[in-house]
Amino acid sequence: MIADLHAHYAMHLVPDDHGGTFHLLATARGRARLRDRLRAQLVGLAGRFANYRDFSSGPRVTMPALREGGVGVAFSVLYSFFDELDLDAPYGAPPENSYLPRLKRQLELVEKDIDERHAGEAAVAHGPRELEEVLARGEVALVHCVEGGFHLGASPQTVDRAVSELAARGVAYITLPHLVWRGVATNAPALPFLPDWLYGLLFPQPAQGLSELGRAAVEAMARERVLVDLSHMSERALDETFALLDRVDPERALPVLASHAGVRFGRQRFMLSERTVERIAERDGVVGLIFGQHQLTDGIRRRRTSTLQESLEVIYRHIDRMRELTGSHRHAAIGSDLDGFIKPTLGGLETMADMAPLERALVKRYGHRDAALICADNALRVLRRAWAGRDA
Repeated sequence: MIADLHAHYAMHLVPDDHGGTFHLLATARGRARLRDRLRAQLVGLAGRFANYRDFSSGPRVTMPALREGGVGVAFSVLYSFFDELDLDAPYGAPPENSYLPRLKRQLELVEKDIDERHAGEAAVAHGPRELEEVLARGEVALVHCVEGGFHLGASPQTVDRAVSELAARGVAYITLPHLVWRGVATNAPALPFLPDWLYGLLFPQPAQGLSELGRAAVEAMARERVLVDLSHMSERALDETFALLDRVDPERALPVLASHAGVRFGRQRFMLSERTVERIAERDGVVGLIFGQHQLTDGIRRRRTSTLQESLEVIYRHIDRMRELTGSHRHAAIGSDLDGFIKPTLGGLETMADMAPLERALVKRYGHRDAALICADNALRVLRRAWAGRDA
């Protein structure tokens, strides 16, 4: 079984337009649904160019592909593109409280889609009990996660309440920074069409790691047992996050993860330094390997991979280096970021259906026990440990 730590299932979903024209235009809820629908359609159009293999091939993260690929658990990413790049606000503007309701509507859209279109083959797991029940039935378990701390609110108090509410609704982890500075945590460059130096000129960031909002988020996440996702963090944000976690969770009861990343073999700051990998292991966390060519091949290959075998050699380099750094295969996992605007993906790993040959290759390379750790057990260990004590 595969557990993918970072899969953009919601990216291809579009809210329905039920309720009639009058309801959509004359009521606040109707207008919100109409705006959500328009935004989703625009994201879907962009996905045809930046996610799909070609204009008409369709999304990579679909229920048939998940089933075909043997994916048992998909950490379903909730993310509002138009709120992160809020065109009504200047660059670097602090978050607005209006972002969270839109994120919650996206969460509800995922659950509605699963309930109405995939009942009997998939279910959303909101806590440990539901997770085990879904797995026992042989269905695909979707687990909510959030990419971007800007969704959480405009003050420490609203951030604290948002984390509590999202935890109650089953969110497993939150990635605090993302593509640009939005007043929560400074980020590493992650735009594949811009070199790091040019990104720094175009999108300047303050000389800090976590803002007041970021610190409030980490403290609330430690209390509510929501995993802190270290993906996209700048080095300074990483240092401040580890220091804050050591203060609020000195027993290291809560693991950490980098849901979609890898070891830094080249120069990209998005990838994790060897010391960061070691610090993640010290908290018994995991690193999910991203499937983006731009990220995972950096410092390993000059040319893109075009076959599964070429991609496997790159993946093995990351897994083997993490084993050298941490002493075991306990800290490597899969975090594909498929449909997360990472095109081109690694050759031979084009959709969730391609997880099946990946799993077979990992078994052949590392044996059944270690391959099971990499494919699913490490990710599920971290999730179960974070969720320990939840009632759901």
